[in-house]
Amino acid sequence: MTLTQQLSTLISKTQLVVSEKQIDLLIQYVELLNKWNKAYNLTSVRDPSEMLIKHIMDSLMVGELLTGENFIDVGTGPGLPGIPLAILYPERNFILLDSLGKRITFLRQVVFQLKLPNVTPVKARVEDYQGDLPFDGVLSRAFSSLNDMVSWCQHLITTEQGKFFALKGRYPQDEISQLPENITLVASHEITVPELVGERHVIVLKK
Repeated sequence: MTLTQQLSTLISKTQLVVSEKQIDLLIQYVELLNKWNKAYNLTSVRDPSEMLIKHIMDSLMVGELLTGENFIDVGTGPGLPGIPLAILYPERNFILLDSLGKRITFLRQVVFQLKLPNVTPVKARVEDYQGDLPFDGVLSRAFSSLNDMVSWCQHLITTEQGKFFALKGRYPQDEISQLPENITLVASHEITVPELVGERHVIVLKK
């Protein structure tokens, strides 16, 4: 089975609506990630067909939970979940933030080759970064704890509707109980990623 066929099959097991052109862009992204990974070590997942499940589908399944137009993906690494979401939602804007130069170099190449006008890779530490626009959502699957995420990223949420979207494995009961007083749990969504072993949750928080 080709990667395109595999991805189409995975998507067919969900409610997602993804065009052929979007599937093609997602495959191009995986191929670039696979190629650059050999030299740059961008992800521990080595097999492109595994990347489709653990990276692409895992990112796309978050999409239906997002509200708003402007997002920042903090500690994006090789562009996860930002790049798949930007391909799925060309009308939304995504800042991809990472402090590691080689990751940003890779992301600039992705943006250039895939022609993604709604993606801006930025090399910066999160505590030093100030966005030009208010963000509707701060996304991350990089932080070890929710507490870290909200304390490092609080300054990025400046409006009433701004939310934090944390991508986690198991439901982080302990972390939720330790959140600061000014942070509220809005929702917790268990997401089902086709063919992925293990639990996945998206925890939505707001100030």
